[in-house]
Amino acid sequence: MAELLLAHGYFLFEDPKELQIMKPYAPLGILYLCSHLRQQGFDVDVFDTTFSSREALFNHLRSEKPTALGIYANLMTRSNVVETLKVAQEAGWKTIVGGPEPGAYALEYLQAGADFVVFGEGELTVQELLESFRCGADSYSTIAGIAYLDASGQMHETAQRTQIADLDAQPWPARQAIDIGRYVKTWRDAHGKGSVNFITARGCPYKCRWCSHQVFGQTHRRRNPLLVVDEVEWLLNTYSPDMVWVSDDVFTINHKWLREYAAEMRTRNLRIPFECISRADRLNPEMLDLLAELGCFRIWIGSESGSQRILDSMDRGVKIEQVQQAVAMSRERGIQSGMFLMWGYEGEDLEDIEATIQHVSTSQPDIFFTTVSYPIKGTPYYKKMADRLVQLQPWATSSDRDLKIKGRHSQQFYRYADRLLKEEVQLARLTGTPAANSESAASLRHSIEQSRAGLLSSLSEVEA
Repeated sequence: MAELLLAHGYFLFEDPKELQIMKPYAPLGILYLCSHLRQQGFDVDVFDTTFSSREALFNHLRSEKPTALGIYANLMTRSNVVETLKVAQEAGWKTIVGGPEPGAYALEYLQAGADFVVFGEGELTVQELLESFRCGADSYSTIAGIAYLDASGQMHETAQRTQIADLDAQPWPARQAIDIGRYVKTWRDAHGKGSVNFITARGCPYKCRWCSHQVFGQTHRRRNPLLVVDEVEWLLNTYSPDMVWVSDDVFTINHKWLREYAAEMRTRNLRIPFECISRADRLNPEMLDLLAELGCFRIWIGSESGSQRILDSMDRGVKIEQVQQAVAMSRERGIQSGMFLMWGYEGEDLEDIEATIQHVSTSQPDIFFTTVSYPIKGTPYYKKMADRLVQLQPWATSSDRDLKIKGRHSQQFYRYADRLLKEEVQLARLTGTPAANSESAASLRHSIEQSRAGLLSSLSEVEA
């Protein structure tokens, strides 16, 4: 029986949106943890919940001899993880939770059934926990990077864990522990192309006020580019994907690194279509030329807003013009651009919304997604908004996305903003084409008038 069973709380077949999108990726976090612990001599298994069900996981926990269970939790899997903790606790498992969210809600997860919450990177911390389990220790105060409850229910948080400095000393994720082939096949069946993911670095050094740095901190630690190419070559030979997703927070931060990576890929005659995330201020003609050479077909650029005032209040550190230039330079090289946009950030008014609509209409990215901003606990944005937050549902069955912000515009207001944005961009794409004077364009202009009127009429509606 394994000393540790690793799992995560994501069930694809319970996610209606993902069932439409069908672009799942392997849970690299627990696979990195698995490979590290196995290298240290521990017997570790992985229960990959992505293609499974909560019933199958719960039956496994109830039927197998209980040892230790490690669960990865994030913003969207909280309720699943809490339910899993309850089942595991009843079945006699020692429970450990980690990931982006538990560090911000340590007491809540402990009270929900976790024996230990792991802060930050889990490899060294879980290794020490397993060593303590082996020797039957009853004190955990010397293990850095954890929280636990004592017999009276008092929470104890130990010293901060130092982050892993040498990522090259860490083994690759234990992909053989799960069925990667099913991920590739799921992609291929849905989109005609199979995909896999990998990372080249950990952490993001930027200070966007709404972004969580719970796991990797505000650091940026890169792997040796030649060793990353080793992994890419192995992935291509082992799984034969048609494309890959580089799962870094910002792939193009280090230009010297990217030059060396591209050179090694060129030397080995390797090229694979891929998409990645970057920042407009870390893209220039040289870097985009390298991305195109490497096979980049889409780059996601965090735009967030078309208002420089709002970007500055977010501490984004980029200019609107840089974003527009990055989209244009990508288009010139045949690289699609994607934008992430955020409504409702503190201080945003109608003028800022119109600026965002103008910005996207001018830039005309290939894809853009919007969300209404939500404060994530542990971020500066959350701290700023804390006295205006209203929890509408019990913590265990909700997420930070469900928090209401008193005094903010209504959901209907942002639905009008969304609709107006999409229509204005659609009209901008018709400009200069024969369709610009068509009946459909005229109908679109009429719809824009209605959407803008709806936006204005709902301006006074605010959350109580």
